[in-house]
Amino acid sequence: MLVKVRAFASIREILGRELELDLRAGSTLEELLEGLASTNRRFKEAAFEESGQLRDWVQIMINRKMIDPLQALEAELHEGDEIAIFPPVAGG
Repeated sequence: MLVKVRAFASIREILGRELELDLRAGSTLEELLEGLASTNRRFKEAAFEESGQLRDWVQIMINRKMIDPLQALEAELHEGDEIAIFPPVAGG
């Protein structure tokens, strides 16, 4: 199944603006994030603690709805889903 990953701010510098990934049916958000981390060391360092836990500042949207990634990592993804990944954002 194909899903789209959109990255913003400093995460965009690491992953690029947009990726289209072909995942197995039934894949979860956690599997998607771990897959990105396993193929991109800079993303792993930016998004994950040394313990392997997702950093608490990482913000994620699935289909334009903000989710709590620390509680929703087991969310099952579906064909055509759009996942947006944001680093911390500060105003000024």
